[in-house]
Amino acid sequence: MEVIENIKEQIVDINKLTVNPLESEAIYIFREVVAQFEKPVLLFSGGKDSITLVRLAQKAFYPGKIPFPLMHIDTGHNFPETIEFRDRLAKELGVELIVRNVQDSIDQGKVVEEKGRYASRNSLQTTTLLDALEEFKFDAAIGGARRDEEKARAKERIFSVRDDFGQWDEKNQRPELFDHLNGKIDLGQNVRVFPISNWTELDVWSYIEKEKIEIPSIYFAHKRKIFVRDGMIWSAEDDVVYRDENEIVEEKMVRFRTVGDMSCTAAVLSDAITIDKVVEEIRDSTISERGARIDDKRSEAAMEKRKQQGYF
Repeated sequence: MEVIENIKEQIVDINKLTVNPLESEAIYIFREVVAQFEKPVLLFSGGKDSITLVRLAQKAFYPGKIPFPLMHIDTGHNFPETIEFRDRLAKELGVELIVRNVQDSIDQGKVVEEKGRYASRNSLQTTTLLDALEEFKFDAAIGGARRDEEKARAKERIFSVRDDFGQWDEKNQRPELFDHLNGKIDLGQNVRVFPISNWTELDVWSYIEKEKIEIPSIYFAHKRKIFVRDGMIWSAEDDVVYRDENEIVEEKMVRFRTVGDMSCTAAVLSDAITIDKVVEEIRDSTISERGARIDDKRSEAAMEKRKQQGYF
């Protein structure tokens, strides 16, 4: 129960902590979600941003438990290290974990799996997510998207309304003046909520370092079988990632800055084996973490189109 003890130490010793305005804002947002919505859910992938959300939710509702379930839309092509961490954390916290699988959507004929060199299940998550929101009647889905990640995400409000088809209209958003969050929705609508919208990647890593939050080992440098395509480093440890016969497998020290679907998430060369080294590496980096996501490179407006259809 190391996670529980760690959060107790952080809160009991609150008088010794420096006030973090980003943390305070996120805690305020979490409490507004519970106050304004009937059935919220936290979208949890086992990645650093959703792990940070879990810690913030713990602080927001301490000494009570997190008052909503976690939900993961599993592509079936996730990194094994992330799935193991997801299951273990949910068990340690005693929080309900709902998992819905993209494979089921494929089997039901609702989506068609891509084929070929750049095939990915990442965009297929949208259908599975919308079905899950409808299944459980969730009216607010809390996610870890940040405005610094990508220009489409920079357009999102903290309370981002979706219509009764789960779609987002970037031209029809509510003003959020003076931190006023309007959770009023019409029948059939739901809201995506982004408590760390104003954080940067460095803010997240610095928070993880300060709070001593455990994260999956895949975020740290480790030896891995890889191959290089289009100047990007791909994992060769699973047949999920398509590889041509002439693409040579090597073993390198790499880590992942973001952990989405294996088929669309590239690694970076690194020797950062500790959290302080990761923070130092991020501070010196001139490339966005989304630079390692091939699905964002399909077109100039790839992310925005997915969001309009109901993506995270």
